[in-house]
Amino acid sequence: MIILANDGLSQKGIDALLSAGHTLLNHRVAQEQLINFLNEHQVEVLLVRSATQVRKELIDQVPSLKIIGRGGVGMDNIDVEYAESKGISVINTPAASSRSVAEMVFAHFFSLARFLHDANRMMPLEGETQFNQLKKSYANAVELSGKTLGIIGFGGIGKEVAQMGIALGMKVKVATRKPRKEKIELSFFDGQKVEFEITTEVADASFYQDVDFLSINTPKTNGYLLDAEQFEMMKDGVFIVNTARGGVLNEETLLHYIDTEKIAGAALDVFENEPQPELNILMHPQLSLSPHLGGSTIDAQEKIGLELAEQIINYSNNH
Repeated sequence: MIILANDGLSQKGIDALLSAGHTLLNHRVAQEQLINFLNEHQVEVLLVRSATQVRKELIDQVPSLKIIGRGGVGMDNIDVEYAESKGISVINTPAASSRSVAEMVFAHFFSLARFLHDANRMMPLEGETQFNQLKKSYANAVELSGKTLGIIGFGGIGKEVAQMGIALGMKVKVATRKPRKEKIELSFFDGQKVEFEITTEVADASFYQDVDFLSINTPKTNGYLLDAEQFEMMKDGVFIVNTARGGVLNEETLLHYIDTEKIAGAALDVFENEPQPELNILMHPQLSLSPHLGGSTIDAQEKIGLELAEQIINYSNNH
């Protein structure tokens, strides 16, 4: 099969596809030139991440297309139902980046709890002249151990977040649309394993009132999952991290509740106006920010590349 990896592919994924006899075009084609390129090269498999849009217009104009592959979880940039209605297989890699995203959640939690996001801004500016004052201003930090971790959404990423929270000695509460029992397993370096059963609950006042650290790990939603009503339910001093999707929380309302000290701090890896977040978001001292880096690790990209390659090879062998 002729494959275009338009947003890149790991070397392990490349090697697997080439070893299986496929033709790989591994370079970036601009969105406005993509349809012509796909037709010129009779591309059968289009691999993308979030940067490339695969909409109805493209699907209609590229008759050679057999597979659309998304490296990662969310498929907001692909017209999935329409593609499948045209007989095109749409694949993704939901598990490959879960560990990396979960680690990003805790990178932000630690940053917020210890004021590292602000200290990293201020030390280059005032560290030489205001060292002791800065030390004092960041002394009101907190530990994560013993605190309550709230997780909204319990897919692969949510489960990884729960495992890490348990390992840190946190009490874990999980909110899903419908309550259910789930088992998760902690695996250790020496082969030991410990299993935990978690009973999820709905995200109501009793859920929010207990939570010290809140992680959002849901797919894209219609409307805000967190807005004034939910912020009002939360205990004072909560920390919030969103690595899910821009638009699951109201950023302007979030700033209001931070400014009134209801929310101690928040972290955003995804934004409502991505890739141009609002300036008041970018400049706020109580926000820890990253440019949609959740799954951006060498480890995750290797897993993504291999998982996509395996699915393409299986498709090719069965068609």
